[in-house]
Amino acid sequence: MGVVVRVVSAVIILLASVSSYGNETKSSMASGGQASYVGSDACIECHQKEVEQWKGSDHERAMDHATSQSVLGDFDNATFEFKGEENRFFRKGEQFWVNIQGPDGQFYDYQIAYTFGHYPLQQYMVEFEDGRVQLIPFTWDSRNKEQGGQRWYHLYPDTTSSDEFYWTNTGQNWNFMCADCHSTNLEKNYDKESNTYASSWSEITVGCEACHGPASVHVTLSKQKNPKQFTIDNHYGFDRDLSKAVSEWVYQEGNSTLQPKSIQETQQVKVCAQCHSRRVQLSEQYDHVQGDLFDRYLVSNLTPELYHSDGQIYDEVYVFGSFEQSKMAQKGVTCANCHDPHTAELKIPEQAVCAQCHVASEYTPEKHTFHEAGSEASQCTTCHMPETTYMGVDPRRDHSWHVPRPDMSKHIGTPNVCASCHEDKEDDWAVQTLAKWFPESSYQNSQHYGIAFYAADIGHPSAADALSYIAQDINQASIVRASALQRMANYQGQNSLIALGRAVKNSEAMIRIGAIQGSAPYPAHQRWQIISPLLDDDVLAVRAEAAGALAQYWRELNPLQKDQLKQPLKEYIGIQQYNADRGFGRTNLGNVYAAQGKTELAINEYQGAISIEPYFENSYINLADLYRGQGDEASADKTLALGIKNQPKSAAIHYSAALSKLRQGDKATASQLLNKATQLEANNPQYWFVFGLAMETADVNVSLKAVDKAYQLSRNPEHLFSKCDLMLKHKHQGAAQCLNQLSKLAPPEVIQQLKSRY
Repeated sequence: MGVVVRVVSAVIILLASVSSYGNETKSSMASGGQASYVGSDACIECHQKEVEQWKGSDHERAMDHATSQSVLGDFDNATFEFKGEENRFFRKGEQFWVNIQGPDGQFYDYQIAYTFGHYPLQQYMVEFEDGRVQLIPFTWDSRNKEQGGQRWYHLYPDTTSSDEFYWTNTGQNWNFMCADCHSTNLEKNYDKESNTYASSWSEITVGCEACHGPASVHVTLSKQKNPKQFTIDNHYGFDRDLSKAVSEWVYQEGNSTLQPKSIQETQQVKVCAQCHSRRVQLSEQYDHVQGDLFDRYLVSNLTPELYHSDGQIYDEVYVFGSFEQSKMAQKGVTCANCHDPHTAELKIPEQAVCAQCHVASEYTPEKHTFHEAGSEASQCTTCHMPETTYMGVDPRRDHSWHVPRPDMSKHIGTPNVCASCHEDKEDDWAVQTLAKWFPESSYQNSQHYGIAFYAADIGHPSAADALSYIAQDINQASIVRASALQRMANYQGQNSLIALGRAVKNSEAMIRIGAIQGSAPYPAHQRWQIISPLLDDDVLAVRAEAAGALAQYWRELNPLQKDQLKQPLKEYIGIQQYNADRGFGRTNLGNVYAAQGKTELAINEYQGAISIEPYFENSYINLADLYRGQGDEASADKTLALGIKNQPKSAAIHYSAALSKLRQGDKATASQLLNKATQLEANNPQYWFVFGLAMETADVNVSLKAVDKAYQLSRNPEHLFSKCDLMLKHKHQGAAQCLNQLSKLAPPEVIQQLKSRY
């Protein structure tokens, strides 16, 4: 009954992946050692217009030293009361300081070293002696007073010191979470042995070269007299093509939108996606611009933690994952079609942006919006790009451009803009209204991948085949297909195998990675057959993820297989070493060493993970499982007890501790721990199921309710079978009704066997 939690980097979904302190002119060589960073000041002489547009933009204000020019918040001895305690914001000469609570519960003075962003909120960062730069929990609302701004507020009011997002913990660590996107030419420079940072940059904020790349060659060529070496053909000395993918849009009879005359692949979206995506950084060595985005980053799929089942945004995902789902992306639309790359604002008024491709006469209020012309409700973005507010005051639009589907809301609970605006109306009203407005619509009540994703998320038996269908549907966006493959990790079957086999050969790295994730439930020999061809893949993330997945079967591999695994596994280990400042990186290393039988190395890595990130639950679970495998249940028990102490909100640790107690014959303590696990994670059917089984001898009614809860959550026939079995065993009056319900799901011989006991 042991629990092994393998934390591959694909499963760790993070926000964005400190200073060269006084050295902001550092040069760093780019691909091929041909170009170096020169700084945005070198661009002013020739590009005054672009520089003026950039100044004051979100990019230019992404980060700065804390000065009277950059700080927007009230530090004139201002106070903010939080949970009955007074927090103070004040100055010492030209310096900005705060008096706030530290991780030990005591109040200390901290100097503000940097500003972070500017509108609609501005955050502030403290630099510690070990090189860590942390964001304080109090944020300045920089909106005007009429909008509710010009105030201090707490960004994460419910956090405690054991939470990842407590201000001194890793969730608020700039070096890992933010630096790569908020500064130019960032090098994290984490030292694992000393657990310190010496992070550096060439420019403190998002400068010209963050997008255009190192500019020394460009500057040199611009000053030479031979114009033939300074042309668009060599991108004027830069190593990337940031042009639009479509140079001409044409009208085609029968279409209400213009169509691309041709689509020329450029690197614009890839450059934007390096920051405007939910991803984890793999390395600083690989060129994701000349190569593949997945050579440097592992982009998150449409997982339940980040997106609604139909792909609408839920958590902060920073645009790319939404955009990749869209028809716009498939048609060759790029970021600069709508946004000015230097101001980061829309380049023309909102309605005009859409009318660039959507024939205006076909999208009038009378034909399309059915709301008053010029009203907020009649704007394109209101229905097709709904806003979700993050960080308390920051509304962000969904870039998947979904068509509202209230019919899906009825069945799977996804949001729709009709009901969110017309709060007094039901989904049925919205369905009927859209049917009247668009009687020939091909969208309403049509098949959608969201149904398959929802089925998978609740464990519905039909999910396996539905996911296989979505994964093989070439009309679906790559991120949708990859997400279907990832969800197949909970299902096996012939159709799943076919889908995985085809995905491994797909030209898109995202889909190939999805195949690695989806192959998880298969035994070692079968999984090797499926994904071993990816061990020499051209893309770093693909071959490294394949190696990490197969390394867990190390002891079952033959010498030839181990030799084939050697080089990509080295790269996988290198990625974890790069991310050794986080618990997942060290835990992944521990998993590799444990699989290879290098027990002491594995223990050191797990303990290291606990040391640097004591609230990361998987390190405790995997270390305890390693001890259990050695027959050392006492050490496993002790490890899990420490985990509960350091991370009391972890349902997984409580569950693992309960299994340990069950192995030791302590059912009473195990039941208490299982009960706590169900409270902490009430929607986990496995916790309810095991809790129900554990409670059978103590209280059969509690046991039956728990097993029934497991079935209601999972719809797994095995859970219903267990419920019927318990009822028969204890002569419960509801046994006949349970058997009748089970007969619709189980084979006749199973029902007959149970009925023989009735």
